[in-house]
Amino acid sequence: MPPARRPSEVSVQRRRIVFGLLVALLVLVADQATKSLVIAWAERWPAQLHPVTPFLDFVALWNYGISYGLFPQGETGRWVLVAIKVVAALLFSVWLTRARGRLEALALGMLIGGAIGNAVDRVVYGAVFDFISLHAFGYRWYVFNVADVAVVVGVGLLLYDAFFSRASKLPPSDLPMAPKPEAEREP
Repeated sequence: MPPARRPSEVSVQRRRIVFGLLVALLVLVADQATKSLVIAWAERWPAQLHPVTPFLDFVALWNYGISYGLFPQGETGRWVLVAIKVVAALLFSVWLTRARGRLEALALGMLIGGAIGNAVDRVVYGAVFDFISLHAFGYRWYVFNVADVAVVVGVGLLLYDAFFSRASKLPPSDLPMAPKPEAEREP
């Protein structure tokens, strides 16, 4: 029996790209499906806020601005924000082609899917639909959607990967500020 061949770096990279794009597609589908369901469901609510659990409410909220509803945009601003999200998704896609691991590909897929999900809302509705409202102990967090969760988790995973995953895989001599071996120290 011939020895098992290791997959080439090209095939490994292709699998990372496909994985990242599948994650992006799943995020996009989950985001748009949940928004569509809640938009349809919200038409039957007696009020804008619908309690779901003691710590979770659904709220039908259209965000015409950027994060947290800041800087409401007119028609020109709407298309500027769409362009920014599309450019971001394209740049993350280029980065995905250079992903060095599965965790990085997962994170980039989440960022791509989240950016496209909110861009679709701006194109179709003119605003982003937010509906998830968490609260506890008298405090409420801002209202968000599945695309927003994907972006936050994606950024968190990239930070984790940058600071913990990759650093643990480098040999000690490649780590920043690693002490030099005894033989390399100057007298």
